[in-house]
Amino acid sequence: MPDTAVEQAAPAERAEPGVDEVFLVDPSIRARRRENVVVAVARVAVAVIGLAAWELSSGRLVSEFWISSPSAVAAALGRFVTGGQLLPAVQATLLETAAGFALGAVAGIVVGLVFGVSPLVARVLDPYFVALNSVPRVALIPLFILWFGIGLETKVIFAATLVFFPVLMNTFAGARDVDRDLIDVIRVMGATRFDAVRRVYVPSALVWVFAGLRMSIPFALIGAVVAEMFTSNDGLGYLIAVTANQYDTAGSFAALLITTLLGLALTWAVSLLERRALRWRPASS
Repeated sequence: MPDTAVEQAAPAERAEPGVDEVFLVDPSIRARRRENVVVAVARVAVAVIGLAAWELSSGRLVSEFWISSPSAVAAALGRFVTGGQLLPAVQATLLETAAGFALGAVAGIVVGLVFGVSPLVARVLDPYFVALNSVPRVALIPLFILWFGIGLETKVIFAATLVFFPVLMNTFAGARDVDRDLIDVIRVMGATRFDAVRRVYVPSALVWVFAGLRMSIPFALIGAVVAEMFTSNDGLGYLIAVTANQYDTAGSFAALLITTLLGLALTWAVSLLERRALRWRPASS
């Protein structure tokens, strides 16, 4: 009798495939995995070919003074690390970028929601915001130095000005995209304007808000680095300016490489936050 029970249970266990077996059987999942592998290999191949071409052309086709070389850039990067310049520069730039991004994002979200909730306010103030957005940001740096000095405040506020308008426009677009019939329904049910903002406008605009945040995080980094080149004695922008003034092409490329990697890391962090905040959104959207 026990043997019979085991024999009857065995087919049932075999009939229910595990999760890994389902992934291996599903053609679409297998095709997606193959595509991911191909993309990863292609990216690595492009990087290797590009670096090899750069190394071979440096000093042969183009003077190393103008384009340096990957080996020289690696040596300069090692010099920054051993000299203790890299970590303080990254910390200073990261602090200014994060503070400017937070300030600009919060202000952009608040103003965008106000514009979305009150179209009359948007119509009144829209020309002024368009005019402000048309001002070249770099031209504001001398004024910021005059108003705020050459400390942290200037770099944070300058970075915030680059973040503010993309977040504002995306938040406004998301709030304007809200279904007005839904607003009317919850108002009839007794919801206040604050309830409408909290329950309808904010969730509806979240997708647009995160699109604006992903777009503007590189702007925050650019703003911090550019301001450092004018007003600072630390940070990656200062490192780029110093190496350029010394005609140290390898050092400039090394500082630019670290700046690029920092931008990629910050963009990845915002994308991760977006995936966690928008878990309710279908994967296909």
